[in-house]
Amino acid sequence: QAQLQESGGGLVQAGGSLRLSCAASDGTFSSMGWFRQAPGKAREFVAVVWRSGGKTYYQDSVKGRFTISRNNARDQVYLQMDSMKPEDTAVYYCAAGNTIILSQIYNPDAYHYWGQGTQVTVSS
Repeated sequence: QAQLQESGGGLVQAGGSLRLSCAASDGTFSSMGWFRQAPGKAREFVAVVWRSGGKTYYQDSVKGRFTISRNNARDQVYLQMDSMKPEDTAVYYCAAGNTIILSQIYNPDAYHYWGQGTQVTVSS
């Protein structure tokens, strides 16, 4: 059974940066991405990257501030978060799948594999 493991969360001041990493074991995925969930809110899409071609998509609120990338040889995906804001505070989840099409990228149910999550807190 494939597993995803996130790392890199923590506490940062507004305007600062963090880099999240996610390592996949026992599996190779065509799509790998990040979601986040703030207290009392639904889990929301952050970004996704395709294995073939490296195409990326972002939630509008993180465009220009966050960068998703992947290392196919290591089956890892990263999320570089810059110019962070207090509203970025959430638990961040790595997600992956092999049958995700563009119209589904915002839907958590389209991703069949999930990490345990890592807390990111941005102080004002």
